[in-house]
Amino acid sequence: MFESLFYILIFPGVLFVSVFGLAAEVMDRKIYARLQNRVGPPWFQTVADFIKLLGKEDIVPIDANPRMFRIAPLFALTSAVTVFLYIPLWGAQSLFSFNGDIIMVLYLLTVPTLAFFVGGWYSTSLFARIGSVRAVTQLFAYEVPLFMSILASALLANTWSMKEIASFYTQHPYYCFFNIIGFAVALVSLLGKLEKVPFDIPEAETEIVAGIFTEYSGRLLGILRLTIDIEMVVGSALLAAVFFPVGMTLAPVIGFLLFIVKVLIIVAIMALLRTVVARLRIDQMIDFCWKYMVPMAVCQLLMNLVLKGILFR
Repeated sequence: MFESLFYILIFPGVLFVSVFGLAAEVMDRKIYARLQNRVGPPWFQTVADFIKLLGKEDIVPIDANPRMFRIAPLFALTSAVTVFLYIPLWGAQSLFSFNGDIIMVLYLLTVPTLAFFVGGWYSTSLFARIGSVRAVTQLFAYEVPLFMSILASALLANTWSMKEIASFYTQHPYYCFFNIIGFAVALVSLLGKLEKVPFDIPEAETEIVAGIFTEYSGRLLGILRLTIDIEMVVGSALLAAVFFPVGMTLAPVIGFLLFIVKVLIIVAIMALLRTVVARLRIDQMIDFCWKYMVPMAVCQLLMNLVLKGILFR
């Protein structure tokens, strides 16, 4: 019991993933700034911002539904943290793995976006409701290619278990190269899930102030921002575990450090993509996902089906 509580609350649970998420945000903002010829924030900026928000008052709009307004950030944070417990970190075995856990991981990764929608919608602000509608609209655009690309990798491994996927690609590392298209699709889709440029349409500050988060303040806003940081780390960890689980057979400490490096590399790539691409309109984003991302994911799926037929016949 105490061991499980340690895993959930300390490592690799709430405390570790929160610190890792804040650190990843610093790196993301620093790289983003340097690519724009700016200095960027100091290393402690995200922690200072989070502590400052925790000390501020939570203001609930008069017309808002206070229960839904307050509970939505907690649902989002809980879901994002839970996903991390099912991802292999220093070996092929995750803490709470079971057959079919990759389906649950993808489901839980959808919950934060839906929680953001609920929080923004029940705040009754015009800007928040516009952002909520945009967030759900985006959801149906990027989720399809994201799911297809990740499940294509699982299909080649002939399993729906994160543990067995990691084991398969660890034993056959050269098969990772067949999933490059799927990785590219999943990486761009992750930008949409995180609502980062060029898919920051639900939070477009030049159009709708802060979108979904317009009416949030204090501790609730801090929880929302922390959730996004954790979701960035969890999404990057999922891509690293599914597409590049090489090194899982090394010593636990070395394997864990290698895993951290892979996650940070994915975060750095996303920062680079944010720099070179401008924000899209919502119609352009939907067209891009359905006209280009989905066909690429389908190609990856078909390619893996053919390769699976050759390997397992």
